[in-house]
This record gives sequence, C-alpha cells and structure tokens, in this order.
Amino acid sequence: MRRIQNQTFDEERALYGSRDLLVKDCSFDGPADGESAFKECTDVQVEHSFFNLRYPFWHDHGLKISGSEMTELCRAALWYSDHLEITDTKLHGIKALRECADVKMRGCDIVSPEFGWSVRRLEMEDCSAESEYFVLRAAGLHFRNVRMKGKYSFQYIADSVFERCAFDTKDAFWHAKNVIVRDSVVKGEYLAWYCENVTFENCKIIGAQPLCYCKGLKLDHCELIDCDLAFERSEVEATVTTPVLSIKNPLSGHILVPSVGEIIRDIDEAKGIVQTAQDSGRKSKGVCACA
Repeated sequence: MRRIQNQTFDEERALYGSRDLLVKDCSFDGPADGESAFKECTDVQVEHSFFNLRYPFWHDHGLKISGSEMTELCRAALWYSDHLEITDTKLHGIKALRECADVKMRGCDIVSPEFGWSVRRLEMEDCSAESEYFVLRAAGLHFRNVRMKGKYSFQYIADSVFERCAFDTKDAFWHAKNVIVRDSVVKGEYLAWYCENVTFENCKIIGAQPLCYCKGLKLDHCELIDCDLAFERSEVEATVTTPVLSIKNPLSGHILVPSVGEIIRDIDEAKGIVQTAQDSGRKSKGVCACA
C-alpha cells in the first residue's frame, strides 16, 4: 500500500483514480480550490486528515476514513460510493452522503442538511446528527445509539431498524415502510403520518398529532406524552402505558390505554376499539366505542 503523509493538496482531482493508498495527516485545502480529490478511487484509507474543498469522495469503492474533519465548505463529500467505513469523523458539509451503499459509521458528528439521501444499507452507531430531510428515501438502515435533531427526517425510508436512539425531529417517518423503532425517544409533531408496517417497541413518543393515516401500525408498551388527536384514520394495534390527551377516528384495530382525555369519532369509518380503565362517564365528542 502506497503511503502519503503530512502533505497539502488543493489542485483539481489531486489523487484521482488511486488504488491501495494510505493518506495520513494530510490537508485538502488551498488557493487552487480544486474539487474531487479522490474521485474514482479503490481501497483507500484516510486517517487524521482535513477536508475544506468540495466533492472529495465520488465513485469510490472500499474507502475507510477515520479521525478526520470535513468542514462546512466540504459539500457533497461522499456520493455514488460503496463499502465505506467512517469512524470518529466530523461531516459538516451539506449533502455529505448520497446514493451510497454498504456504509458503516461509528462515533461521527454530522451537521449536514440533506444528509444520506437514497443510501442503501447504512449502519450507524454512537453518532450525533443535525440535519433537515435526514436520510430521505434511504433503505436498509440500522441505527444504534444515534442522537438526531432536525426536521423532516426518515421520510420514505424502508426496511430499517432503530435501537436506543433519541430523535428530536418534526415530521419524522412520513411514508416509512417496514420499520422497527426500539427502546428510543422520538420527540416532534406529526410523527409517522402515512407510514406502513411501522412498529414502536418500548418507546417514548412526545408531541402533537402523532401516528395518523397509518397502515399496519403497532405500538408495544410505549409512552405517549403531550399527544393529542392521535391515530387519526390509522389501522393500529397499540399498548400505551401513559394517559393520552385525545384519540381521533382510529379506523381499525385495538388501542389499550390507561386513560384518555377525549375520544373523537366524527366519521362513520372510525371502527377502532379504544380500551381504557377510565370511568364510562368520560366526556367525549361523538360516539365513544370503548371496550
């Protein structure tokens, strides 16, 4: 393996087409302002390096990056690449990861709007992220202990698992399909509308109007905090461990909840059963179909 160490590169396509290369303690920055430093490379390792120029890793195969920094000027850093390992690295440029496959990330700090679009088979562990439209249309995600803050996250994703995560994000999981979220905290308004075959296990869900227009929705021993107008027009099987402010027009299924402030049924299609320990004299709007 060829080794490059303690050098600075700023020219266009500085290491284009490299193979079997170790780059260590290098800087990609300078007045030439060149792009695409590692385009079309194979089996490259990058350690403790600094990236301040655009599009460094496109169409790469077999890439390992560790202990490095990609600044906010390092936009669209990793596109159209596969078999990537990224550890203990800052990814702070917009659109940092897109159209990639077979990616493993650990201990990374992500500040990147539009991160991870159309990525396939992304594993992420012990990472933090700030983003908008985070991992849009991605598939095969497996996140463990990931902390994420932003808006419009996990929309149109499929076939994914999230464990021990904390998400503070509005409009998350819209149109998601075949997703499991375990032992996690999900905070934000309008959670998981229009999703299909999504399951939350032992989760804390916080925020207004969650889980509406869903198909095949399941909640297994979840907390619902500050949640109103939940489950509108959803097909749902749910065991909820906390009181809920209000439930509106569940289409089908069974919701078990300690108590609910109000059950709203103002459409004929709302056939879902709400089972509660509250007194039958609870005030509700429309017809209360409690079991």
